Amino acid sequence: MTQTIQVPGLVQPAEILIDEWGIPHLYAESADDAFFVQGFNAARDRLFQIDLWRRRGLGLLAEAFGPDYVERDRAARLFLYRGDMAREWAAYGPDAERIARRFTAGINAYIGYVEENPDAMPPEFAMLGHRPDRWRPEDVVRIRSHGIAHNLLQEVARSDTGSSLGIAADVVRQHLKPRCQPHLAEGLDLHLPDDLLRVFELATQPLVFADDPRDPLGEGTLGEYAPDSRSAGRGHHASGEGSNNWVVAGTRTTTGRPILASDPHRSYATPSLRYIAHVSAPGLDVIGAGEPALPGVTLGHNGKVAFGFTIFPIDTQDLYVYELDPADPTRYRYAGDWERLRIVRETLAVKGESPRQADLAFTRHGPVIYVDAEQHKAYAVRSTWFEPGTAAYVGSLACLRAADAEEFRAALAGWGSPGENHVYADVAGSIGWTAAGLVPRRRGWDGLLPVPGDGRYEWDGFLPAEDLPQIVDPPEGFVATANQFNLSDDQPADRVPSYEWPDPARHQRIVEVLASQPAHALSDSMQLQVDQLSIAAREVTDLLDKIRVDDDPQVTAAVRLLRDWDAVESADSAAAALYEVWVSRHLMPGFVRAVLPPGAQDVVDDVDPHGLREALRDPARWWGAWGAEATERRDLLLTSTLRDAYAELVQLLGPDPSRWAWGDLHVNRQRHPLGHLDPSLDVGPMPVGGSGTTVNAGPYYSPDLVQTIGASFRMVLDVGAWDNSMAINTPGQSGDPRSPHYRDLAETWRRGDYVPLLYSRAAIEARTSVRLHLQPAADPP
Repeated sequence: MTQTIQVPGLVQPAEILIDEWGIPHLYAESADDAFFVQGFNAARDRLFQIDLWRRRGLGLLAEAFGPDYVERDRAARLFLYRGDMAREWAAYGPDAERIARRFTAGINAYIGYVEENPDAMPPEFAMLGHRPDRWRPEDVVRIRSHGIAHNLLQEVARSDTGSSLGIAADVVRQHLKPRCQPHLAEGLDLHLPDDLLRVFELATQPLVFADDPRDPLGEGTLGEYAPDSRSAGRGHHASGEGSNNWVVAGTRTTTGRPILASDPHRSYATPSLRYIAHVSAPGLDVIGAGEPALPGVTLGHNGKVAFGFTIFPIDTQDLYVYELDPADPTRYRYAGDWERLRIVRETLAVKGESPRQADLAFTRHGPVIYVDAEQHKAYAVRSTWFEPGTAAYVGSLACLRAADAEEFRAALAGWGSPGENHVYADVAGSIGWTAAGLVPRRRGWDGLLPVPGDGRYEWDGFLPAEDLPQIVDPPEGFVATANQFNLSDDQPADRVPSYEWPDPARHQRIVEVLASQPAHALSDSMQLQVDQLSIAAREVTDLLDKIRVDDDPQVTAAVRLLRDWDAVESADSAAAALYEVWVSRHLMPGFVRAVLPPGAQDVVDDVDPHGLREALRDPARWWGAWGAEATERRDLLLTSTLRDAYAELVQLLGPDPSRWAWGDLHVNRQRHPLGHLDPSLDVGPMPVGGSGTTVNAGPYYSPDLVQTIGASFRMVLDVGAWDNSMAINTPGQSGDPRSPHYRDLAETWRRGDYVPLLYSRAAIEARTSVRLHLQPAADPP
């Protein structure tokens, strides 16, 4: 199909070639026009998604949807970037503002197109009764609350544990590396208000409409596709988050060229968070995935350098607690005197009603999220979000034209947010890994607990980029990251970017596989990305060889099933179903009861899985007070919880273990924000394998076992022979339910398969299904 569209704002003719998998290849005569076309195309495929993204981030929901969203709008506006815009734009490179201006002009041009051609308007707008709004360039960067940031929720969770059980007990919930004793500020009360995080959650959780939007924190509204939405209220996570990437040098590949693989793990939704695009113009030729509301690409290649990332979990947030003046609650104690809150009054447009005024309060450290009038306390969030250059992933713009690995590393020096492990490879064969992100320097404290906002706990600037770890051309011939602890154990305290790291099991498995392959092929990387062998499960089930089952038939049957298992958590595995139900619903809570005081399970509803495995391997550390009985107590915990898990599987899946399957319990749902109005908009549920400890990540929330996050996008790049590269993006490229590319990749993704990520014009022309000719048109008067 070929179509010609007259586009006001376009300077020279351009083309969009859409291949048979829905991937757009955008060709323009200048970089300015290329980013304009990228914005036009993003709106063509994802207009409802990016409009909702903008409204939620800027606090403009009530304008479209009415008074029930006023509170969310007020919360979102607290977390906007409000600093100097000249410094903000300069932080991303000399042409960032120009790129954003052209990109948003392209979005607006498509909005004009659908206004003139109503049949092209995505149907969700009619369902909700509103229309898309125009964008401004600063909308791209001022929104911060969509990004990933650490560790406000963890500070609150640690305070909860500490106030009830003592700080030492928090090691059950979260091990710290490097090991340290969290700093407790003198005079600080760890008992925090119950609804302290409400405003923060309203500002940061994805919006999914519910039948009753009057309950903005209700089950349907916060969004099933927020990774921690069902347990975020006091800082607890579901069962892990993370991503994988690796790069293999040509000396270890079958082609003699580097292979780079990257699969970021985020929430599942329809349409997905990621969008694949190819942007080509003189001096610019990049392809890969990014977020559709942002210009450029963040994971992919530019024909010279390939790049991918995983989260490097920098601690970028702190909760500050202030003493308020009882005689004047607009003043807070700072440096021995009273300092006045900065109050910003903003007008909130409300559909069907008069505008409302919102007073937003800020301390010198950040927005106030809670005021305890009775105790004369205020709580505010300090975050790198409020520093120039920390709009999520916009730092990628500085990397798009890197000519080699050295230039790519240099471009990362200005990367702000989120903290990332970047892996890269260039066509000359150089490979490497660089951690990047804005790291607050805390001297004399560690950021693991809330601190007083009275001036004793200030950030002492930020770590220089060169102080963050990196590896260039490692002698092993490969480097991999999976959010694991990747610092030295003796890292100086004032240069520790984080003490909280996900389970290392995924990284251990990746390294295990890569080290065993002296001749790694592209197909090996694809197979590794969908690998479901759990090193964690292998470690735990190995312990079953040491326990006595006596005459208990259920324990005997359970042990037999797990001992014969290869630790591959496939969707059809009976052993995987038993193992995951055992660990998440029985062993973890049983461990809390076994090592902490009575009632601890009401406070600690999450367990560090790596710490649990360490305790099971070394029972004397946790049960040492019982001397020789330590191992017996460990074995009793294993057998009693395994018995209960087996009994639960009988109730859930029937008495015949040969008919059990992990995928009957563990499913993936890719929900649309309006799926409650029209279920056909949703994708899934689909049976899936994996867990939080497999490379093919399948973390889940234990009460319902539904997958929370994972790799909606995967890519494997053949560096230098780019047309051999492969990728997948579920459920499809388009966000328009009427498009053939709305869900066409979901089954391919479920099977663990890929589609070509074509780069050369000849290869693309051969697989083009739709050709859009964009012609300049006179701008409307």
